[in-house]
Amino acid sequence: MKQNKPLNVDEYISGFNPDVQKILSQIRKTIKAAAPGAEELISYGMPAYKQNGILVYFAAFKNHIGFYATPTGHAAFVDELSKYKQGKGSVQFPLDKKMPLTLITKIVKFRLKQNTLKTNK
Repeated sequence: MKQNKPLNVDEYISGFNPDVQKILSQIRKTIKAAAPGAEELISYGMPAYKQNGILVYFAAFKNHIGFYATPTGHAAFVDELSKYKQGKGSVQFPLDKKMPLTLITKIVKFRLKQNTLKTNK
């Protein structure tokens, strides 16, 4: 990956090899379809999506995609995420397996609903 911090998501994705770029682009498209009104930005050096607060982040690593739906997006999908390696507030989707795009859609929509409810209180 490039040493310079990416200025936008296109720049972030372009810093990886073509196979990883394809996966990152699929995830990006999935998130944008689930939350079409979300603002796309770089936060903590990775793609982030914001609508009434942060929805999710994702990042590419050597062997996996890190997906961050904190604080509550992981707790709500414990069963579906249980087959993946997890850290505090993160889940790792292996690069050599099919990305769980349907699950990502569900998590993003869940986070969007939560952020909207929180904002409307």
